[in-house]
Amino acid sequence: MPLVRIDVNQGRTAEQLRGLSQGIHAAIVAEFGIPERDYFHVLTEHSAGQIVAQDAGLGFERTPDVVMIQIFTQAGRSQPTKQSLFAAIADRLAAVGVAGEDVFIGYVENTAGDWSFGFGQAQYVTGELGVPGR
Repeated sequence: MPLVRIDVNQGRTAEQLRGLSQGIHAAIVAEFGIPERDYFHVLTEHSAGQIVAQDAGLGFERTPDVVMIQIFTQAGRSQPTKQSLFAAIADRLAAVGVAGEDVFIGYVENTAGDWSFGFGQAQYVTGELGVPGR
């Protein structure tokens, strides 16, 4: 059950924003084998100048079309699996017009006890939800 935060500069249409979210979700479903309904995204648009995303010294330029993605999910997936996810996201976003240099991903891992899906309950801990990978 990844929680995905997507930050972009203002200026995209509702259809383009939906395409970003759906492309990222499709990549996660394909690479992690999660259920289609494990879809939890927060998409935020920012005014010009509110996103700073340089190249970390890699020698390329980003455009104002940068897409900053944060994926919060449970620990336990291998590094090759994560790299496959990153590539799949870049491929899916390329299909909706986002250049590779404009795809920035931060991946944050946590544990089953760090999630509540409602009612103030930790459903993975109470057993209401099965812990992925177990």
